[in-house]
Amino acid sequence: MSQSQVQFKNTVWLDLTRSEDEIIASFKQKTRYNIRLAERKGVTVQTPKADDVPFDILYKMYAETSVRDGFVIRHENYYREAWGSFIRLGQAQPFIASVGGDPVAAIIVFRFADRALYMYGMSRNLHREKMPNHLLQWRAVQWAKAQGCVIYDFWGAPDVLDESDRLYGVWKFKEGFSDHLVRSLGAIDYAPSPALYNLYTTILPRVLNVMRRRGLKQTSEVADPAKTSEV
Repeated sequence: MSQSQVQFKNTVWLDLTRSEDEIIASFKQKTRYNIRLAERKGVTVQTPKADDVPFDILYKMYAETSVRDGFVIRHENYYREAWGSFIRLGQAQPFIASVGGDPVAAIIVFRFADRALYMYGMSRNLHREKMPNHLLQWRAVQWAKAQGCVIYDFWGAPDVLDESDRLYGVWKFKEGFSDHLVRSLGAIDYAPSPALYNLYTTILPRVLNVMRRRGLKQTSEVADPAKTSEV
């Protein structure tokens, strides 16, 4: 087993072969409540076409999310190309939640054959109490079903289903939509040279930590330029 699991080993699947009424009825009561709350509080969800995607807004929200949650992201041009390429091919769709015309959260869902994959999520601290992320997921599920998908993949779940796992909060959110946990073996390293492999696993994490600190500093400048300039 690899000591560095870059991708998630586990995920959560939602069965889309049922009717919309059956799907939403399968959600936990609190999740259904939060979806209705978002609608009552004026949260709306837009699905822009390829030529109208506001990549600058999406990236700024993604940068704010990365700083708040402590993970590193790449430069804006990377995502313009990565997201944009799939969106232009019709294999990805952004969903943007707004309150009073102000974007507050977004997700990007990819589609391959009969499966939809929720891979990117981003949000601001603004209006989080209005539960925009719950409505985003429900609109994405509706879209995926309309596209003919039979599985909605929430991508990413913890190894241990308790608070000791760093993904526990993520799991609790996704569990509200589906408790179908799918586990895999994850990445496995083949090390023909144990000595070099030991060197690799010792030095690389230190290098990556330095790169992460630099990356978070750069991202902070995008997420909150005013705050950075005051430092």
